[in-house]
Amino acid sequence: MSFFDKIFGGQSESPEQKSFWKKIESEEDLAKAIEQSHHHKIAVFKHSTSCFISRTVLKNFEKEVENSDQPPALYYLDLLAYRPISNKIAEDFGIRHESPQLIVIENGKPVNNASHQDISLSQIVS
Repeated sequence: MSFFDKIFGGQSESPEQKSFWKKIESEEDLAKAIEQSHHHKIAVFKHSTSCFISRTVLKNFEKEVENSDQPPALYYLDLLAYRPISNKIAEDFGIRHESPQLIVIENGKPVNNASHQDISLSQIVS
């Protein structure tokens, strides 16, 4: 990884490498995630892979999850690759799009959301 990639967020480090992430890459994946929310609370992390702030927030959030005794069901959405799905989430749930953003869903409805430095595991487990 080059010096500039480290500063500005290169593509070599990927959240998909973390075993706790379930990817959302289609409307079907989103529907399955929402269906799961009827069984237990889930969270969708919307991440811009080209944004340094988003990358920093993601890394901090992942550290929290890795240190958790019971990590929640977490879904990852790459905003650059799947922007139409992000738009669908914003429209369906009435939550203004931000990046990075964490949306907590329970029983098919958003119960909490946060963006930027406000994102933390406490939004899900509280």
